[in-house]
Amino acid sequence: MAHCSVPFCTSDRRKAASSELSFFNFPKDKHLRRKWIAAIRRDVSNSFQIGRNITFVCSNHFKQCEIKRGLGGHKKRLVPGAVPCIFTWNSATKSRPTNKVQDRRLDSMDCVPTMPTPADTADLASTTASDPTQTSTPHPTADHDYHEKQHATTEEKLASAHAEIKRLQNCVNVQSAKLFSIRRFATSPVDINFYTGFADFNELDHFFQWLYPTASKMQTWTQFQRGTDVDKLHCGFPCSLSLFDQLFVFLIRVRQGYPQTHLAHLFNVSVSTICRITITWANYLYFLLGCVCIWPSREMINERMPPEFKCCYPATRVIVDCTELKCQTPTSRVVNSEMFSHYKTHTTMKALIGIAPHGPITFISSLYEGCISDKEITKQSGLFSLLEVGDGVMADKGFLIDDLLQSTGAHLIIPPFLSKSNDYQFTRNDVEITQEIFRLRIHVERAIRRVKEYHIFDGIIPLTIVGSVNQIWTVCCLLSNFRGSLF
Repeated sequence: MAHCSVPFCTSDRRKAASSELSFFNFPKDKHLRRKWIAAIRRDVSNSFQIGRNITFVCSNHFKQCEIKRGLGGHKKRLVPGAVPCIFTWNSATKSRPTNKVQDRRLDSMDCVPTMPTPADTADLASTTASDPTQTSTPHPTADHDYHEKQHATTEEKLASAHAEIKRLQNCVNVQSAKLFSIRRFATSPVDINFYTGFADFNELDHFFQWLYPTASKMQTWTQFQRGTDVDKLHCGFPCSLSLFDQLFVFLIRVRQGYPQTHLAHLFNVSVSTICRITITWANYLYFLLGCVCIWPSREMINERMPPEFKCCYPATRVIVDCTELKCQTPTSRVVNSEMFSHYKTHTTMKALIGIAPHGPITFISSLYEGCISDKEITKQSGLFSLLEVGDGVMADKGFLIDDLLQSTGAHLIIPPFLSKSNDYQFTRNDVEITQEIFRLRIHVERAIRRVKEYHIFDGIIPLTIVGSVNQIWTVCCLLSNFRGSLF
């Protein structure tokens, strides 16, 4: 039994047998098919699949000029390029609305006096002759006071209307000041730092002005899913929130980890809008901030190297360490075994972070399965391709990558291990070296803690955002560099 695919439409083949109703397959042309899908407001998913002689749109949703009969006179066809356009959400009143202005003019014509007939003129003349006191033209009445009163009343009404408008404008300004938006906290650096992580509004505004030329033309997540042509995109984000407030929504989402429902109530939008804003801005910032080179040159490292590194390990180029994020346990046993971390005794995602000796994050790897080792994640992350001859990589004891660094000409800086030659006892020199390396290496732990202050990573990451969690993680790492130096 064929049914119409349009929401709220109850047409099927049974109705078509006793009426002029016809059903049309979705077009084979991909571009035209996308127009049909966008017009009926549906997305291709597990619950809606398009197939030949499976999904249809009935003739009730097409204009009559777009439907033509075949040669036999029974089978109907569509003209090329026809797109359904008649729906319950845009055709509530099919009949043409009446012109109320024209109706008022027609009603007023009933009150217009008609021209007197000759018989009426003769009756009027005879009446005037019999009674000289009656004249054909009435004397005007003295109504000047009435016009003055009416004029005064109009001025009073106008003044009252202006006062009401002013009062309503004041109410609007008061209510606008109470709305939850970025402008509400522009004068409070503490609130700006709490919600976004930036020091104050001026710093956040400079960041937004740098983004605006491309953000105003970015393709949204919904447009990407529907396959909208980039040349036909509307300028700006199709949302009731401004671009600045959309950035504010994303920063609150990652900085404070507020649920999407709570954000929807704060900004008076739907939950799906908050979800689309989060995904869109995560991908946009991942691409735009990822275009900025954060790996400094050897000269810049030497210029900004702190004194404690210069005196002990002047060749240090990067300090690396791994961190893990807990995620929801997948139902697949294979995926579960790959993501399970024996260190955290939970399913996790693991990433490698590298910082320069003077503090900023200079290397961010993608997120990997929790079971991967520190050596393997360093090998797959692409860090070795950035190192030069003579560079030093400072790490913890778990990074046994000395053999891998030999091909790049770099060397590994890690605390010494216990050896059999010393009867498994640390010498005084080994203790001092261990303490010195741990004192310097602790800064990478501080950098990771700063990233995890974006509270979206506090709890267990749900599988619903796994598709964009890598982008969110990278963006949070890059945004942490805007918070100033670690020292």
